[in-house]
Amino acid sequence: MASVQFSGAGVGAVALVRKGPAYGLRLPAPAAVGVLRQARRPSRGLVVRAATVVAPKYATLKPLADRVLVKIKSAEQKTTGGILLPSAAQSKPQGGEVVAIGEGRTVGNNKVEVSIQVGSQVVYSKYAGTEVLLNDSNHLILKEDDIIGILETDDAKDMKPLSDRVLIKVTEAEDKTPGGLLLTETTKEKPSIGTVVAVGPGPLDEEGKRIPLSVSAGSTVLYSKYAGSEFKGADGTNYIVLRVSDLMAVLS
Repeated sequence: MASVQFSGAGVGAVALVRKGPAYGLRLPAPAAVGVLRQARRPSRGLVVRAATVVAPKYATLKPLADRVLVKIKSAEQKTTGGILLPSAAQSKPQGGEVVAIGEGRTVGNNKVEVSIQVGSQVVYSKYAGTEVLLNDSNHLILKEDDIIGILETDDAKDMKPLSDRVLIKVTEAEDKTPGGLLLTETTKEKPSIGTVVAVGPGPLDEEGKRIPLSVSAGSTVLYSKYAGSEFKGADGTNYIVLRVSDLMAVLS
């Protein structure tokens, strides 16, 4: 069994294990393998990313260092009311199952292993990582730090934040003005106060040791209004996960 290692922008520093005799790499489409292609729309400045295609003769993909391979969860094709959504209207998934992890990285004089286990259900930053099509399934290679949290259940309230992140239950926005006028959803001011539900283990210091966060579960905090990633719980409650550096004050 031979091993071929790539390390470039198109592959995201991964090792591919090949089965069978070494016949060389054959491209299934012109220059479509190992290259992250980008199509730009000048009118809006949007970037469309095509997944890197891994040739069928490669059976596995092993992430390197602190990278993680996640099998992407399929996008919702229907609304909760049963309405079929077109592809353009389907929300981009932000979650999936960890199927492989790297060997970790060295910080200072210490080796730091990846803290996420294979089989974990995770939520990751929306625009992080490199998409890979492997065995007809969409996967994502990303760094451990790009993973927001681990889902213990299907409910956002049970999310376990990672690194220096905190999970916050958002305070409900006011329904009325001080004068008694009812506010619509579009005119309600976005809240920036909430209660900390869970905290991550903390960032790594120069020697690879965790630094505990300065806030704890149960604290009421004021946070930056447009920071973090928002989620909705099973009961409709709004939650947000953000880094502790986006917290501005503890309220009491």
